[in-house]
Amino acid sequence: MFSYQHIYHAGSLADVHKHALLAVLLEYLAAKEPALSYFETHAGRGVYDLSAPEAKKTGEAKLGILSLLKDRVLPKDHPFMRALATFVRAHGPKMYPGSPSLAQILLRPDDALHFMELHPQEFDHLRRHFAHSHAHVSKRDGYQGVWALSPPTPRRGVVLIDPSYEDKGEYARTVDFAEDLATRWCEATLMVWYPVLRAGHEAALRQAVARSTLSSKTWELSFPAKVTGYGLTGTGVTLFNVPTGVEESLNATHALLDTWLQGL
Repeated sequence: MFSYQHIYHAGSLADVHKHALLAVLLEYLAAKEPALSYFETHAGRGVYDLSAPEAKKTGEAKLGILSLLKDRVLPKDHPFMRALATFVRAHGPKMYPGSPSLAQILLRPDDALHFMELHPQEFDHLRRHFAHSHAHVSKRDGYQGVWALSPPTPRRGVVLIDPSYEDKGEYARTVDFAEDLATRWCEATLMVWYPVLRAGHEAALRQAVARSTLSSKTWELSFPAKVTGYGLTGTGVTLFNVPTGVEESLNATHALLDTWLQGL
């Protein structure tokens, strides 16, 4: 399905939640030897112009990243804030990093980056942005691509799975894919992002997680009523095979975001 383009939602509260937790995870793993492999099944374009008509149409960045920065929710030394500062220095204050850009900043030159995107326009943006980097960019179905390349070299790794969820079957599929992939690549930490909707479709994902035999941890945020839109009432992240030692930092970041949101 090729209707979804993330530029309409770039820098949203959902992005802030996903990217803040991802940054904590990547910094923690990058601080340890040896090298690792990082995969994204649905990479998007990797970099977003918050002054673009599409982003301005929804205004979600104003309630998300711009509000977060204004309210100084996260400390300056938080990995998301440091990565964001690095990105803005390189691309300007109107630009926002997608998760591929965050990974490029937070990971090391000897870490392998694999970004997959099937949407034609999104892929063109992604390919141009990473043309002069060491990242591998592929126009292919992300589930099939990650499966085909697993287990990779290096064997330590992270997979970010965050489809558009335009298809309601995607909620259970993400967890089913994570469970299958873990049997093929047991060293990987698998991160699934999902929207929480008024329609309640995410219940299928929660049920799939409850049935899974994988070790997992979920962080879910509820948005205040005045900042919800497009049927979105919250955002969730589930990690499978959480690395020992990182959970405390993830909990702390989630708590800061939750306290901030509930005070709005």
